[in-house]
Amino acid sequence: MLTPLDLKLLRDLGRMKGQVVAVSLVMACGLAMMIMTRSLILTLEGTRDAYYQTYRMADVFGMMKRAPLSLKPRLAAIPGVAELETRVVRDAVLDLPGVLEPCTGHLVSLPEDGGTPLLNQIYLRRGRMPQVDSRREAVVSEAFAEANKLQLGDSVTAIINGRRDQLLICGIGLSPEFVFEARPGETLPDNKRFGVFWMNYRALAVAYNMDGAFNDFAVDLSPGAEPGPVLEEMDRLLAVYGATGAYTRSDHASAQRLDDELEVLNALSVAYPVVFLSVAAFMVNAVLARLVRLQREQIAQLKALGYSSWQVGRHYLGFAFVIVVIGSILGGLAGRFMGGGLLAMYRLFFRFPRLEFTLDYSAVGLALLVSTVASMIGVLSVVWMAVNLPPAEAMRPEPPASFKPSLLERAGLTNWMSPSMRMALRNIERRPWQSAFTVLGLALATGLMVLPGSMADSIDYLLTYQWNDSQRQDVVAILIEPGSGEALHDLEHLPGVIYAEPIRSVQVRLRHAQREKKLAITGLPKGSDLFRLLDAQQRSVSLPEEGIVMSQALAEKLGLRVGESVQVAVLEGQRPTLHIPLRGVIEDFSGVSAFMDIDALRRVMKEGASVSGAYLTIDETRWEDFMKKVKDTPRLAATLVKKDQLRAFRTTTGESIGILRKLYLTLAVIVAFGVVYNSARIALSERSRDLATLRVVGFTQREVAGVLLGELTLLLVTALPLGLVFGKGLVTWIITKVRTETVRLPLIISDQTYAIAVIVVSGAAVACFLLVGRMLRKLDMVGVLKARD
Repeated sequence: MLTPLDLKLLRDLGRMKGQVVAVSLVMACGLAMMIMTRSLILTLEGTRDAYYQTYRMADVFGMMKRAPLSLKPRLAAIPGVAELETRVVRDAVLDLPGVLEPCTGHLVSLPEDGGTPLLNQIYLRRGRMPQVDSRREAVVSEAFAEANKLQLGDSVTAIINGRRDQLLICGIGLSPEFVFEARPGETLPDNKRFGVFWMNYRALAVAYNMDGAFNDFAVDLSPGAEPGPVLEEMDRLLAVYGATGAYTRSDHASAQRLDDELEVLNALSVAYPVVFLSVAAFMVNAVLARLVRLQREQIAQLKALGYSSWQVGRHYLGFAFVIVVIGSILGGLAGRFMGGGLLAMYRLFFRFPRLEFTLDYSAVGLALLVSTVASMIGVLSVVWMAVNLPPAEAMRPEPPASFKPSLLERAGLTNWMSPSMRMALRNIERRPWQSAFTVLGLALATGLMVLPGSMADSIDYLLTYQWNDSQRQDVVAILIEPGSGEALHDLEHLPGVIYAEPIRSVQVRLRHAQREKKLAITGLPKGSDLFRLLDAQQRSVSLPEEGIVMSQALAEKLGLRVGESVQVAVLEGQRPTLHIPLRGVIEDFSGVSAFMDIDALRRVMKEGASVSGAYLTIDETRWEDFMKKVKDTPRLAATLVKKDQLRAFRTTTGESIGILRKLYLTLAVIVAFGVVYNSARIALSERSRDLATLRVVGFTQREVAGVLLGELTLLLVTALPLGLVFGKGLVTWIITKVRTETVRLPLIISDQTYAIAVIVVSGAAVACFLLVGRMLRKLDMVGVLKARD
């Protein structure tokens, strides 16, 4: 049964429903972001863990040139190894109808007896596994099949070890090894031109002269086994067979990309909700502070009628509770809806047998707790003021504020202002804390507008930096095996090649202190023009005669500073271990990399004019001739076309950032409108008596509106620059928190982004001013001028 205080609460909520909705929407935005991000984390982590466990994702991986199968028992006997699976893995050039550029097929062998793989098992979406005696049948990855519209029974032309062959698709499947399906070293999927094919061991082994041998392995560790000793022993046994170093699942390209995405979500699950809920707390405080001031006499009457301070305090806490409930319901529904929508974005990157949104109910509970705490923090001071108000004092109207000239007036700086503007200045100075809270709320709303624009600025910068300023080649041609100067000569004389720059890539393990990273050092010629190394200020970085240059992100990961030496354990050839000084760092935003002068790298390797490939500039008029020739060149392992990479970037990262930008922009607009509307309504309700008095003594409607709206305009003008500074800080914090090895964005905020933030918040203010102007015209001057009981 409703008590009199409950009825009063409902009536008060009805009168201030606009403000309640505004505050609830702002709170709902923060809760929706928290629920959405935490639910996405739960969804991805839960799906990943179940997929890895069910289909037995390996713990350790490794590659070599060629090792005999007779070595398998020795590897399996290493302490800590529970399961060992050896494979043949090679890349083949694919010639697909309707696709001019050569595609890459990553060929992975299945067990020789035709059984199911022990590790990295295949989830068949459709079809069946290849028959034991079949040489041409293959299971193709689902992403590649969908991108190229391949069906069961279709055939694909593949150049396997220099010979054209037809692969017959008998199944379409997935593997936990390729949740993120991309070429080695690439941080973006290009499902149109890269796919995985699983074939019988015999078919691959015979084609690549690997019968009775393997060049790839996967290991499942025993429970509790430390990977370090296992990796060391495997590297020792396989060194003579050209092994490039074993590595754990955390360094596996697919698993690492997914882990980095989860790290980004964890950062966003904290930053945005904190800002939104801070704004909501300020708004709740402002609304209730205004209500308590207006209801001084009612509070006194309640206490005089016998209501205790606890009952009065609980009554006003009920306002915050209603806002929390409404905000939590709206936030939960919005978080569920937005999370389900964003899941489609993750399907562009990650391939699971089933990826269904899972609502994190603990996040819902946490959101309810956080919103309650935020609201309580916002209202406790106001409620304390209400319960400690003595009845005798509360029965009298609130003492009038001081109407002495403002500080600016006393300084003689307002002589040019109208009387309306002077009144606005005096009212701001009379209520400094309320004005400060309003400015802070508007500043937070303005700052939230900066992040969506900075995302677009970062993408635009990447498109210029990555594919124009730094990577200026048309094509990267990569050889199956490093070749001599003759190989470069052959690449230079492919049809349409205008200019070629050689590259030499060497697999190494970098160590500094207790940190290490396995990657390839790329050797470039001095003065390289097709691939330019740039620092954070976009200045060209020259390769030293002796020394190494690496990504800033890699230097940070290794804890390395310019001038210090890094241990370089070469994993090819004679495998020397060197100490090479770091001579400079570059700024890049895709993976991590290290570079040396190509001649210096060749000296380290004790080689002549060796090359691993080349950057090429192609005559556009002979593009088709070049691509046809490339498809028939058996020495090429892959041909990376820059315009295809750019297209893949636009359809994956660009599209996903665009979705996030629209989402954040929508939330920021809601906050901006809510803050301005709430401030305007509070100002109108508090000053209705003063404004009506001005109308009675002869002020026009426009002049009266000028007093109120002038005050709000001054607060808005003060808040906008503070908001832009806050926005820059917010963007800097988020960009810093989401910098991982594979996911990085540059910190770019254009003048246009700042301008849009100002325009949107100002536009929200104008819309609110129009609403308040209509309310002023409907002001009941007789009613508000009646003496208060």
